[in-house]
Amino acid sequence: MTDTDFMRLALLEARKAASLGEVPVGAVLVLNGEIIATGFNQPISRHDPSAHAEMLALRAAAEKMGNYRLPGCELFVTLEPCIMCAGAMMHARLARVVYAAPDLKTGAAGSVINPFDDRRLNHHTEVLGGVLAEEAAQMLSGFFALRREQQKAARQS
Repeated sequence: MTDTDFMRLALLEARKAASLGEVPVGAVLVLNGEIIATGFNQPISRHDPSAHAEMLALRAAAEKMGNYRLPGCELFVTLEPCIMCAGAMMHARLARVVYAAPDLKTGAAGSVINPFDDRRLNHHTEVLGGVLAEEAAQMLSGFFALRREQQKAARQS
């Protein structure tokens, strides 16, 4: 499978989040071309600020592999990781992170800050952005447009 194929699967995970009213972000964790774990945003429904798609995929993969280190693994995520997720990815020793849409407000893979590029840190994860960026961005903007409409309708009633 290609990066695009894995990102399409991450977009399917993001749709699961949207169906729950969560921000539509999905993640797929891969080792040697095999899917090890998936995740989708659930901080609202789980009442857990750390329940981002990436964090849930990392937790599931670590449990499956019996190790908190995930060397050689690649994570495909539909939105540029935040600083919390970036830190967890580096601690897990991921080989590579591939994201779709940039996050111009909280992105921690180059849009706002980039710990992945900080040579003072002891692990360096390769990062690639922009894979299916337009599809992911459209899903996110559609979600937020719908949310604004719902909020406006609620205020008017």
